[in-house]
Amino acid sequence: MPTANVRPDPDALLKQANAEETRRKRGRLSIFLGYAAGVGKTYAMLEAAHQRRQDGVDVVLGYVETHRRPETDALRQGLEEIPVRKLEYKGVWLSEMDLDAVLSRQPQWAVVDELAHTNAPGSRHPKRYQDVEELLANGIHVMTTLNVQHVESLNDVVAQITGILVKETVPDRLLKDADEIHLVDLPSEELQQRLREGKVYVAGQAESALKKFFRLGNLNALRELALRITAERVGEQMRSYMESHAISGPWHADERILVCLAATPSAEKLVRSARRLADKLHGDLLAIHVESPSQHGLDEMSVENLHSGLQLASQLGAETTVLPGDSIAESVLRFAARHNITKIVLGKTQRPAWKERLQGSLVDHLIRHSGNIDIYIVSDVPESEGARLAEPRRASPAQPWNGYGWAGLLVAAATAMGLPLRQQVEPTNLVMLYLLAILFVALRWGRGPSLLASILGVLAFDFFMVAPYHTFAVSDVQYFFTFAVMLLVGSLTSGLAARAREQAEAAQRRTLLTTELYNFTKDLATATRIDEVLVHIVDTVEHTLSGKVAVFLSKGEKLVPQAGGSFQPGQEELAVAHWAYQHNQPAGQGTETLAGARGRYLPLRTAKNTIGTLGILLTDSSNWLGNDRERLLDAFSTQAALAIEHLGLQEQAMQVKLLTETERLQTALLNSISHDLRTPLVSITGALTAFKEQRDMHPAARGELLQTALDEASRLNRLVGNLLDMTRLEGGVIKPLREAVDLREIIEVVIEEYRGRLVSRPLKVDLPDTLPFVFIDPVLVGRALGNTVDNALKYSPPGSELKISAVPTAESIRLVLEDSGPGIPSDELDQVFDKFHRVDRKDQLGGSGLGLSISKGLIEANGGHIQLANRPTGGLRVEIDLPQAEA
Repeated sequence: MPTANVRPDPDALLKQANAEETRRKRGRLSIFLGYAAGVGKTYAMLEAAHQRRQDGVDVVLGYVETHRRPETDALRQGLEEIPVRKLEYKGVWLSEMDLDAVLSRQPQWAVVDELAHTNAPGSRHPKRYQDVEELLANGIHVMTTLNVQHVESLNDVVAQITGILVKETVPDRLLKDADEIHLVDLPSEELQQRLREGKVYVAGQAESALKKFFRLGNLNALRELALRITAERVGEQMRSYMESHAISGPWHADERILVCLAATPSAEKLVRSARRLADKLHGDLLAIHVESPSQHGLDEMSVENLHSGLQLASQLGAETTVLPGDSIAESVLRFAARHNITKIVLGKTQRPAWKERLQGSLVDHLIRHSGNIDIYIVSDVPESEGARLAEPRRASPAQPWNGYGWAGLLVAAATAMGLPLRQQVEPTNLVMLYLLAILFVALRWGRGPSLLASILGVLAFDFFMVAPYHTFAVSDVQYFFTFAVMLLVGSLTSGLAARAREQAEAAQRRTLLTTELYNFTKDLATATRIDEVLVHIVDTVEHTLSGKVAVFLSKGEKLVPQAGGSFQPGQEELAVAHWAYQHNQPAGQGTETLAGARGRYLPLRTAKNTIGTLGILLTDSSNWLGNDRERLLDAFSTQAALAIEHLGLQEQAMQVKLLTETERLQTALLNSISHDLRTPLVSITGALTAFKEQRDMHPAARGELLQTALDEASRLNRLVGNLLDMTRLEGGVIKPLREAVDLREIIEVVIEEYRGRLVSRPLKVDLPDTLPFVFIDPVLVGRALGNTVDNALKYSPPGSELKISAVPTAESIRLVLEDSGPGIPSDELDQVFDKFHRVDRKDQLGGSGLGLSISKGLIEANGGHIQLANRPTGGLRVEIDLPQAEA
């Protein structure tokens, strides 16, 4: 296209303005890119730093790794260097960049070597590139180095080339956002020579590296990757510059070939020819189809031709695009200018010469207006085989035949309105009545009926409105001009109105399909189970495409049909679905693979893997026609796959969480059994053994042993009881037998149970003289209160006071137990009620961590509430609210 009077793309200008605004706020990133260690990246970076220093720029060395190479070490001289941090890791001292020191220094440029480096544990960020991003965010420019094998997207490619999986990688966005990429290149043979001379690694390492990573084939492949990355980045910058400056181009810095596809049998031939041309020129291939409103309603064969061409282009690595547009030529040229296309490939049409003269030729239009773009014409198939580029075969007329009848009726109505006025109004003014009828027919029934209305209008106007009346003879020659203008205006008006109608219909179709996709996505977002997702898939696809749907999900290596689909395929259809799943490609009706199948099967694929297949059987095969439906079905399958994968990952995460929790509980239970249950058993066993072996034991000692055995047996009984209570609580077995009870009796029973341990502990019981009854199960509440007393005795110092008090409230009795122990850390007050949770203390005592958890469960089962608080003077305060009994 001509470059004169072309305005810049507003979107490109806005994008450039936003990028410049962002760039002003952040630092500039300059990457010195190489294909392997030893090519001289650090050396080139330090030379650039010296050059900026000589230009008066404030440059500091944040971190530089010279690998003890003398020539590189020499370049550090004369540059300010920020001292590194020393971090100890497993007995080894590691050096890392002092990020805070660089930020505090605030230089203009910071030199930070080895962008992909992993920081030592204890650093602020795990990766050095994150340190660099923080420097950039604070407005500091950064120079850094990077090898191509550390680029994340190339990780698997590098592993395939070298056989070594590089673990230290950086995201591709750093290369994309870099302001400068300096390619540091060196011939592969010269790099190997440097390696042999010991300029890269020491002698022993160099020999091993030459046999593995630094083989000549590996180096050449890595070098090509580095060159390609740099070339792609330069190409992006060039295209961005062309867009922002409204340069239509093309600039032949690299070849970009565009093949124009239409619904013709030659579509695949065009793609193959363009692919060969792109390979020969080492250029990129793009494929485009312009979907004009006039092409709506193509026959099945035409749409199959177009679909095959686009599918083949995608398989051959082309970037495929389907664009809506009124003019094919203008749409192609706009696309070519926007994407810096250098060559356009299209087929030669076989239309009759008179059509070329009247309607114009796509090829001629592109040649005249393509500017510097080269046009390649590929011979098309003969006319007898139905080849068309600009005019593919149309299906049988979709317009209702009654539109032509209405055209005649409306012309008759316009004539009836004009007859009474022909004596008072000039005939040329009566033309407007016929033009109104023509316009209405065009808007309502389309192009064909409107053209008929134009011809009938001219004839009726001549016969009824122009003297002599009721004859086609014309007395005044000027009316011939009126007839010609009327026919021309009517034809143009009908054409414009019909085109507007077709565009409106196309927009309406796209709106409906977009709405369907939006509703489908919204439904999937609210689904919480896979069966809900399957229902949404079946309902939406069946409603949109008027077909029957089957969904298959993978179970191991097998494909299992899911319930809910109305399409129940047989063994042959199931084999087609399995092929689509295994090969991750569509198969069945309308595809190139197993096209004889009744249905079409699309793989449900995500970024990670393929999780199943979506099968659809259309009652009318013409429903496949139209690229909008093809794209919509692909979108449906992609969204469905993502939704199923998301729910599957949620389920896996829940299972992992449950397994982790179960494992944690099992570990805590085993620890409890192995320690807390074993300790009293050992004491009891020791006491009984002493009785057996020392028959003449002093009575006082025998009594002490008996008391020890009894105390430990009681302790063991409480531990086992706690374990059983927790099991019964979680299983919902405990059913409180609630009755009106005097709280004093429960407190006395608990005190009596712990009488032996309370002998050396002052206990203060402060109860009011009149205390209302509580409505509880006395056994369960007594056990809960006993656990709290046991906890207070265990964690408060010997000789310290315990206090039990009760205070009536509006609807409950608040029972309070206070000790003088160390209390509980405030951040763990809510966690002590969790199963097996024990507060970490230096003087860690035995315990299963179940006492308070069981107390909470038993109290709440009786309609009460328990809470903990630290006392201001030290110690723990346990408050238990129990419901009052009715008077």
